[in-house]
Amino acid sequence: MNASSQLSGLISRQKWRGFCNRNVGKIERKYQTSSSLRFEVKSPASGKLVDKLEEDSISSIKEKSKKAQLAQREWSKVELKKKISILQTFGENLAKKEEELAKILSSETGKPVSQAKGEIKGVQPRIKFFVENVESSIQSNQVRKTDSFEEQVRREPLGVIANISAWNYPYFVGANVFVPALLTGNAILYKPSEYSSLTGIQIAKLLHESGVPKDVFQTVLGEGKVGESLLQLPEVNGVFFTGSLATGKKIAKTVGERMLRLQLELGGKDPTYVSHQVDVAKAAAGLADGAFYNTGQSCCSVERIYVHEKVYDQFVELFVKEVKGFKVGDPSDSSTYIGPLTLPKQVQTLEAQVADAVKKGAKVLTGGKKLNQPGNWFEPTVLVNVNHSMDVMMEESFGPIIGIQKVSNVDEAIALMNDCKYGLTSGVYTKSREEADKVMSEIQSGTVYWNACDRVSPFTPWSGRRGSGVGSTLGTDGILAFTQPKAWHLINP
Repeated sequence: MNASSQLSGLISRQKWRGFCNRNVGKIERKYQTSSSLRFEVKSPASGKLVDKLEEDSISSIKEKSKKAQLAQREWSKVELKKKISILQTFGENLAKKEEELAKILSSETGKPVSQAKGEIKGVQPRIKFFVENVESSIQSNQVRKTDSFEEQVRREPLGVIANISAWNYPYFVGANVFVPALLTGNAILYKPSEYSSLTGIQIAKLLHESGVPKDVFQTVLGEGKVGESLLQLPEVNGVFFTGSLATGKKIAKTVGERMLRLQLELGGKDPTYVSHQVDVAKAAAGLADGAFYNTGQSCCSVERIYVHEKVYDQFVELFVKEVKGFKVGDPSDSSTYIGPLTLPKQVQTLEAQVADAVKKGAKVLTGGKKLNQPGNWFEPTVLVNVNHSMDVMMEESFGPIIGIQKVSNVDEAIALMNDCKYGLTSGVYTKSREEADKVMSEIQSGTVYWNACDRVSPFTPWSGRRGSGVGSTLGTDGILAFTQPKAWHLINP
């Protein structure tokens, strides 16, 4: 069976057109002659049309929301063991269809197919963590008992969750929300990013095949205005969003007026300090991967590096050598490491950051411009002689670009690392545990790393500080996030 027929079988709701291009991603709204609104799916690698999907209307969204509310009441009554079994089956189905699903994901986002497979594989430990820890996390807790009364705390589901998800890791980011939300008895209105809608359709299809009732998990397709409409639905009890700081602020303002549960994973400008007490080669290799994996479009991609002056020259030389070794090419090729950018506008963002940096004195050691070919391509770029007057060191890049700045000591590094409106992850490479503890204690971010970067564990909370968001997913915090406590006061008759 060829790739086109495999995908046609998976995407039963849509006609798969032009898959010979193998890449999907740029999505534009187009008004058609029919009454329904459809948006086009275009390849980030070639710009060619691949498919058209129907956007949800206000009336269809309202109908889905009402169905979700009714379905949630029944789903919350389903035995936890049954819910666990269903989510385990979902994991098994993901594994069985990994090859086909990776092709779809790679196609519509431009993610190299080997990394798409890695993402799908990486969902399994998250499912395992949630199903093994949900019961102990939400069990009733007797907090006080006397001869005449008893006090308990019980956990109840929020109700209907609006899950406005991301395109860069739709399986990771999505599963962080919908797996614990379903296990704790919630229904979900799942809006995949308009840049990963085909993957969103497949997630819903597999959940339904695994036993989740169709009205308990429903996709809502479309652009930003569709996501905005979810915020106004009276049935919605919680909003979980991953995306930009600007959009997150708008959501927070709207949701705050309604007093709903809110979780926001927003932008990042994640820094790392490289000490003089370090294995320079290991640090250079690890940070090059941390900065350029997924074409620099990971939530916790390294975006700023500060290097002690004693090892600066050696580090930069080895780092650039690593970057020049990355293969840029067709995302459907298993040997490709860097593919196209998913968002067309991001090419202009990177061009502007390079121009701004060079104008202010930075030097481009490799890359620095878009590739002269169809699609959203940008060369892997390394800049030195950078400082905090430059956008590349202060504003989110979300692409294959990095600035490396020389520092004289650890205190200077910490000050620069904290000089940012974001606070998602930060790291330090050093052989000294004492130095590592100092950096990790003083850095204002939700996650800190010692001799690591671009790493997420289901066992620890995933949260941001400052402009990187509010609330947590993952860890036991990421289970409780989808519940609300109720105090029980029991007085003996």
